[in-house]
Amino acid sequence: MTAAPRDILMVLGIPAVLIAPDDRIFAVNAAAEKLLGKNIEGRHFITALRQPTLLDTIEQVQREGTMRETRYLTNDGQHDITYRVTCGAVPMQGRQGVLVSFEDITPMEQAGQMRRDFVANVSHELRTPLTALLGFIETLQGPARNDTKAQERFLGIMGAEAERMNRLVSDLLSLSRVEADERVRPVDPVDLSTVLQQTRHSLAQLAEDAGIEMSLHLPETTVTVPGDSDQLRQVLTNLIENAIKYSGRGTCVRISLGTPDYESRLRGQGVRIEVSDTGPGIEAVHLPRLTERFYRVDSHRSRELGGTGLGLAIVKHIVNRHRGRLQVESQQGKGTTFTVILPLQGQQD
Repeated sequence: MTAAPRDILMVLGIPAVLIAPDDRIFAVNAAAEKLLGKNIEGRHFITALRQPTLLDTIEQVQREGTMRETRYLTNDGQHDITYRVTCGAVPMQGRQGVLVSFEDITPMEQAGQMRRDFVANVSHELRTPLTALLGFIETLQGPARNDTKAQERFLGIMGAEAERMNRLVSDLLSLSRVEADERVRPVDPVDLSTVLQQTRHSLAQLAEDAGIEMSLHLPETTVTVPGDSDQLRQVLTNLIENAIKYSGRGTCVRISLGTPDYESRLRGQGVRIEVSDTGPGIEAVHLPRLTERFYRVDSHRSRELGGTGLGLAIVKHIVNRHRGRLQVESQQGKGTTFTVILPLQGQQD
């Protein structure tokens, strides 16, 4: 028994349209109706498909009897969607029809765009200090060849620019390592109180120089989670360092570790680490994008303070690797609180 063309289309998991030799749509499946609209059977394919590149491709297939691919672009009201469209000649009614199928490749397109944006951002971040270095080298080799004071000043700036590139490369390598390990869940027991105390000690001088009062609040009992102690220290260092750098002189940074409790976002027992400051706060429009690579609330100030724009992206990936959650709350004029929620031993799955 031979299945009817319409029956074959119905079992396909992707949108598909069969165009008859008379240029009218002979059959569509449910997925195609959802994409293109209902009641398109019997209509001329030009009135249903519309996009010029797709129409040109169908007409080429009709003329040549071959198979061709093109793109079909649409929008679901919130996001752009890209389909890879395959058009192929099929025998039909003793003549030649065209089968048109649509494959959603939006995730691949988005990944490709993310890679292109990442390369462009890295190139931009490196170009600025490199241009400065090349300019100062040229000046030192020429007009400032015998100017000792100018040489000392330029070399200081060159050192700062080289250090900026070094920080960027270091953060890029760190981000790469974290992403490579993100699927591997850490299982070593980590005493969070010890990690917090070590981190606070390492940043005490930075806080003192910045005129920041830093306090640490720990529970009386030991809190242990499965994790990677070095990566968790990196998370805390990034969050506390940001709070110190961006709060402003005379403000306070409060670091606290909670006691284990049920966390709805983890659907199990977890523990909270909060890093709060009394700084100027962050506008609500920026909050959803804070963990994007190279996203900065204030680009000029961030660069002046040595920021690479990757710190919170690294934090996000490390927290994800620990199967935890990262939250941020902020009010302008009142400060910002970053909260890391980590699952307890036995709850990480």
